[in-house]
Amino acid sequence: MDEIKRIRELRALLEQLSYEYYVLDHPSRSDQEYDRYMQELIALEEKHPEEYDPNSPTQRVGGAVLDGFEKVEHKRMMLSLGNVFNYEELAAFDERVRASESQVRYVVELKIDGLAMSLIYQDGNFVQAVTRGDGNIGEDVTNNIKTIQSIPMHIDLMGEVEVRGEVYMPKASFRRLNSEREANGEELFANPRNAAAGSVRQLDSSICAKRGLDAFWYYFVNAQEYGIHSQEEALETMSQMHLRVNPLRRCCDTVDEIWQFIQEISEQRHDLPYEIDGIVIKVDDLNAWTRLGTTVKVPRWATAYKFPAEEVKTRLLDIVLSVGRTGRITPNAVLEPVRVAGTTVSAAQLHNEDMIKEKDIRIHDIVIVRKAGDIIPEVVGPDIERRDGSQQPYVFPSTCPICGGHLLRLPQEAAHYCINQDCPARVVESIIHFASRDAMDIDTLGDKRVEQLHEWGMLDSIEDIYRLKEHRQELLAKEGYQAKSVQKLLDAIEKSKENPLEDLLFGLGIRQVGKKAARILAKQFLSMDALMAADEEQLTMIRDIGEITAKSIVAFFAEEKNQHMIDQLRSFGLRMDSEKEEIKESIFTNKTIVLTGTLSYYTRNEAKAILLSLGANVAGSVSKKTDLVIYGENAGSKLTKAQELGVEMMNEEAFVQEVKAYESQ
Repeated sequence: MDEIKRIRELRALLEQLSYEYYVLDHPSRSDQEYDRYMQELIALEEKHPEEYDPNSPTQRVGGAVLDGFEKVEHKRMMLSLGNVFNYEELAAFDERVRASESQVRYVVELKIDGLAMSLIYQDGNFVQAVTRGDGNIGEDVTNNIKTIQSIPMHIDLMGEVEVRGEVYMPKASFRRLNSEREANGEELFANPRNAAAGSVRQLDSSICAKRGLDAFWYYFVNAQEYGIHSQEEALETMSQMHLRVNPLRRCCDTVDEIWQFIQEISEQRHDLPYEIDGIVIKVDDLNAWTRLGTTVKVPRWATAYKFPAEEVKTRLLDIVLSVGRTGRITPNAVLEPVRVAGTTVSAAQLHNEDMIKEKDIRIHDIVIVRKAGDIIPEVVGPDIERRDGSQQPYVFPSTCPICGGHLLRLPQEAAHYCINQDCPARVVESIIHFASRDAMDIDTLGDKRVEQLHEWGMLDSIEDIYRLKEHRQELLAKEGYQAKSVQKLLDAIEKSKENPLEDLLFGLGIRQVGKKAARILAKQFLSMDALMAADEEQLTMIRDIGEITAKSIVAFFAEEKNQHMIDQLRSFGLRMDSEKEEIKESIFTNKTIVLTGTLSYYTRNEAKAILLSLGANVAGSVSKKTDLVIYGENAGSKLTKAQELGVEMMNEEAFVQEVKAYESQ
């Protein structure tokens, strides 16, 4: 037989067998036959190196080791989705769609909990895989994605084809991987999503190949170029291309039909062989997608229903107190470890004494635990019916757990405070805060390192940060402190001296002075000396600086210890003044503005910074003094209140356009 012809036959046969095994789950040949064909192909390819094909079945096992991942700009932006959380919000989404479209049909699909991915095929050949990244720029992970056996290396369409979907780790692969890591003494992955993301980002593709990843594909990006006019037709076409498309989906004509499907899947989700974190609802008509359009990052023709936070029960073993930089005491629940929403939870904040009393939480209670927003663990309350008499009401201590000093609860405040300024916990927390990203942003001086340096007697105050260079030789003698890492730390400390006055003010940890107040104070007084000389009357005349904040600022600078600290920091060369800002005149100048909802184009902090640079005052809540509310997706009570008060409103799209107009001036 012609060996070149046989190579091509074997490649086609092995691709078909992979499709049957990994996508259809219905192999027509045994594993032994598959292996025999593979060995025959390997031998023939070695004999005919001129027939090398990067997409041959023999090239999928991994082995390429990269120095890093190249950045790739998406030809078409990879959008995220807006969210709905209940029937009413789903119905509101449907109403918005029907306001533009007379006939509406939806395709309802599972939202796979994995890593968004784009595949590019050129003239039938797989050429590239790119992560979502920020939606505009992702990373080329082609070598790793080729190791996923269910992804075809060839399709039956010519020209350029782009499909998008989700790379995920099946539950079975996740369990196997964590068992192996546990046996090797390695840190376990928290959940399959993290494990999938970590696997795709391996520079050695042979590691990724062993992780057992898979993928579902749900979006044929340029489907209309191939005469396809509906999402359901696009899914069927991708399936015909041998791409793995999830069969668990439904076409629905009404909100009630969608809701019925959501209820059915909610009951099945824990029995699925993969994790899902919601249900995606898409308008079926692709022409309607164009008519409905998108916001800056979110399509108007689709949304995602997110499942309610998972609640589990576990035992509360103890309540322990932690001490913050201001002396604030925070009670924390010590829990019997339990899996919640994909991760193991063993602790949760209880906030203050009042919360413990209101919820009647007692040590040894069986408590209900969930993750707020699927992120932060919280104790919902006790299961009172499970009490056996061993539980007693919790009595809040009167002394600090660290220094033994007296705890004080201030009038009209829920929190207790340790009033000993030399309390070791307060010292450590104040240094951690000073070095944090939002304050002086001292790279590599994180929580653990601050605690370690404090234990060694090198950091007993904020000023000691700038004396660390005197301990260089001591540091080099410590385990884990190499010359390069020590120099990086000292360079970051030196660089922080250039930070603006507002960062220093925030870093000092003055009670009631957050990031926003620090910026206002720096802009108003322009120097540390001017601020230190200000009295309460001067301070309260400033917009957004109230009486309590003014008293706190005056009290802070009246303390001799704090005055000495400022003098020391000044002698080390830290900036004690601020340049007068030139405010661009805009439609936002001198207006009180509230941001609400999910912003897609800017982060909330970026939007705040832009508004401040354009002369606005950004507030946290809506009142009669509010001039404008800028809203993103899923805006809630703030938008409702603005409507009730007749406050002017602007959507995110209009806001972005206004900002771009000023930037172009």
